Amino acid sequence: MTRRVEDNLFPAHRADEVMRRAIGLTEGTMPHPNPRVGAIVLTPDGEVVAERAHIRAGSAHAEAAALADAGSAAKGSTVVVTLEPCAHHGKTPPCTTALIDAGVARVIVGTLDPDSRVAGNGIALLEDAGIEVVTGVEEDAVRANDLAYYHHRTTGRPFVTLKTALTLDGQAAAADHTSRWVTGPEAREDGHRLRAESDAVIVGAGTVISDNPRLDVRIDGYEGPQPRPVIVAGRRPIPADAALLSRNPLVFTTGSDQPGLGGVEQVAAPGPDGVDLTAAIEYLGKNGVVAVLIEGGPTIGGAALRAGLVDRIVFHYGSKLGMGTGLPAVTGVFQTITDAQTVTIEDVAMIGSDIRVEAKIERET
Repeated sequence: MTRRVEDNLFPAHRADEVMRRAIGLTEGTMPHPNPRVGAIVLTPDGEVVAERAHIRAGSAHAEAAALADAGSAAKGSTVVVTLEPCAHHGKTPPCTTALIDAGVARVIVGTLDPDSRVAGNGIALLEDAGIEVVTGVEEDAVRANDLAYYHHRTTGRPFVTLKTALTLDGQAAAADHTSRWVTGPEAREDGHRLRAESDAVIVGAGTVISDNPRLDVRIDGYEGPQPRPVIVAGRRPIPADAALLSRNPLVFTTGSDQPGLGGVEQVAAPGPDGVDLTAAIEYLGKNGVVAVLIEGGPTIGGAALRAGLVDRIVFHYGSKLGMGTGLPAVTGVFQTITDAQTVTIEDVAMIGSDIRVEAKIERET
């Protein structure tokens, strides 16, 4: 179904340029469980008359908002949109209907929507209405702009990032469990940006007990949604004065609800060694959580990696040497080199005085 724009009225290079502009419109948006979408309305000769992004779930979709701004200028226009327009009724009407009713002449789409409610249906409806549709423009860039959404819609699971901070020689904390601060302020702010890109942040009970975190986004000027805290508690009781309890946490347990947590949502996910992390992640995915950040300590990080739940790792290596054995980045026994997990290192950068390493976990096919 992928076709390219090759006519003189709207040449391919111009479509690519406008699509990249549409992607840029979504910067800072967090509409999960809906996708990040940008849309631009252009006159027949290529002038921009309106451009909008889908800001948050429940708000106007990008296409509908841009068409409303364009008004009568939408008739006969070309609409460039990063994702296939929706064809189903949700909290808002279908964008295909808005495009057809507006009388647009052409729709240029970055990529098809893997959501089973759309999945080519939007394209078909537009074409049936006599609208020219072009797909596959800057497709890789569109997908990279919201990896979590495409992962969630194709697998049913959230996209899981494991973030940890450690010394240059691989220690997550000292032997007495102290770790504040392994990294500098720039790396810590990067951690907050990762939270801002996540729908939920997971920690274990040990982290709640020892660090009493809030797991919220604290960046100057940030006005987006806060990720929901998720506690993998198992059998360990959560302190009644834990800061997270004021932030509507979700607590996974091994069975019976923990006492003293009245009003807190608790979900039983028993496994042979505590909470079944796979079941917990699947529960989140079924309940609209698209992107998850694991910030817990070495135990939960190691368990998530061994269970094959992690899609991306972000390690912040502080400009410090532990010069001995404290707490490792992940717990577990590294028995033999064949047990090592292969990753693809996608980015290495200085961040303040520290090093940021981002890698993708390779899956066997």
